[in-house]
Amino acid sequence: MSLRVVLAGGGTAGHVEPALSVADALRRADAGAQVTLLGTAKGLETRLVPARGYPLELIEPVPLPRRPSADLLSVPARLRAAVAASRTVLTATRADALVGFGGYVALPAYLAARRLRVPIVVHEANAKPGLANRIGARLTRYVGTATAEVPLPHARHVGIPLRRAVATLDRAASRAEGRAYFGLDPDRPTLLVFGGSQGARRINETMGAAAPAVLATGAQVLHARGRGQQVPLPASDALGRYHVVEYVDRMELAYAAADLVVSRAGAMTCAELAAVGLPSVYVPFPIGNGEQRFNALPTVRAGGGVLVDDEDFTPDVVRSTVPALLGDPERLAEMGRAAARLGRRDADDQVVAMVREAVAAGGPT
Repeated sequence: MSLRVVLAGGGTAGHVEPALSVADALRRADAGAQVTLLGTAKGLETRLVPARGYPLELIEPVPLPRRPSADLLSVPARLRAAVAASRTVLTATRADALVGFGGYVALPAYLAARRLRVPIVVHEANAKPGLANRIGARLTRYVGTATAEVPLPHARHVGIPLRRAVATLDRAASRAEGRAYFGLDPDRPTLLVFGGSQGARRINETMGAAAPAVLATGAQVLHARGRGQQVPLPASDALGRYHVVEYVDRMELAYAAADLVVSRAGAMTCAELAAVGLPSVYVPFPIGNGEQRFNALPTVRAGGGVLVDDEDFTPDVVRSTVPALLGDPERLAEMGRAAARLGRRDADDQVVAMVREAVAAGGPT
């Protein structure tokens, strides 16, 4: 009998994309699987989920104030309402299992599933779990994590469910296609630069100032500047090799084209770069509880990347680091192998296997 599964993964791309990858894996394993996503009206899921053809049910988010405030007094009532709404979705879909990916949507979904005795699977993408998944992991034995170092009970290191185009990428076989797609020279060493949305400005400014030194190596650059952002490039005869785009719509081809990456260290970024064996200079965005630094550390410790703190990411540091790496293909190859040894390409299928285990065991634990 085909499974009926609710995936609670709303808010940011770091929650929505892994949920969609698991949804796709469920459908690959069983075309008759009924998959419903649970999100909020304010998240990216309102755009991403319908575009992928999955039904989306919405509940009100229940963010917890970071500091004591008047908003804290309204949390219990709002949480009760969100749990009730989640329970309605689980009941209406006759869910065999709930898979939660953290964030504001997951906590009420976990509590509702617990009350209905619906089996729970938790996936944690970050190195430092948030409150929702810390609670969810205490309600089930089926917990998948991005790395072996994530401190959650019952954790299994499965990696992060990735988009199929990335998970199945053969960088060497796709290099020529990737470079042609972005109008790059087929034979030059290639640096890929991107900073996400919030974190793009500092990377754009620093890389722009250091561009002449990078280009002096004979390399070329593909730099995704982000919506509404600019890369201030100084005058240089070699600027024709510095390709600036607003965003990359075929990231798998950008990975195939690149020999080295300069990027932030979001959980999804770290997982994708490790999976495809692409060495990186990680510049963690200094937000929250410092989770981006922790996301990058396993790969850096294994020799698959270099970590530069945001406050230290200056043009001089780029000039002393990036050209040397681009000029050392043997080191880049070894870094790529080290990253790939940590990477996981089958996390989506592993999460599906955990769903089947949880359903076979019955109940929420």
